[in-house]
Amino acid sequence: MSVTYIIGFNVRPEQRSRYLNLINGVLDAMRDEPMFVSATLHGDPADENRFLLHETWADHQDVLDVQLKRPYREEWHAALDELLAAPRDISQPMRSDYNQS
Repeated sequence: MSVTYIIGFNVRPEQRSRYLNLINGVLDAMRDEPMFVSATLHGDPADENRFLLHETWADHQDVLDVQLKRPYREEWHAALDELLAAPRDISQPMRSDYNQS
C-alpha cells in the first residue's frame, strides 16, 4: 500500500540556496526509483524560507529499509542541521478523498 509523507521545512535564510540545490538533487534522483510514486515541493508565498514536501512512495517499509539509505541522500541528511532553523515537521495523512467521476 502506498504511503504519503508531508514534510515541512523552515530553512535558515542564509542556507536557502544550498537547501534548494540539495533538495532538488534528491528529488531528481528519487524520480528514477522503482517504488517512487510522486513528489511535489511547495513554497510558502508568505515566507520564502518555508517549504512543504508532499512525497508518495509505493511502500512504507521500503522507504525505511532502502530509500532513506540511498547514497544520493547522504549529503542531504548530513546538511540538515545546518540548513534548517527548526527540526523537520513530518506527518502522514490520515484520510484521502478522490473524485469518483
